[in-house]
Amino acid sequence: MNIIDHESYPLHLSSQFPAFIIYIFREIVNANIDVIKRILTFSNTSISPQLIEIPLPQKTDLARVIYANSITLTPGTVSVALTREKVIVHALTKEAAEHLSAGSMAKAIPDKIINT
Repeated sequence: MNIIDHESYPLHLSSQFPAFIIYIFREIVNANIDVIKRILTFSNTSISPQLIEIPLPQKTDLARVIYANSITLTPGTVSVALTREKVIVHALTKEAAEHLSAGSMAKAIPDKIINT
């Protein structure tokens, strides 16, 4: 019997979550500091809002949703749309868009598949 399976609770990902939580917490703090600096500078050149499409390397729906939610949790970025192939993101700055496009957050998302 598969009482605790990969759909009800991602038990197979639990070992990777502590590292991911530390990573996302660091990203949130850094993004908060960046947004606060941009607010306090009072210059029109400090923001450059844009929509970007980011390809999704994750194989599972759970990992895709975690990735989109992580983007939204980070100040200055919001996931607007999510498909199986890409996520559309509104970024407050060009630097935030470039950081997301680099893919470091995508690599930090736990994404293991259990063969059932």
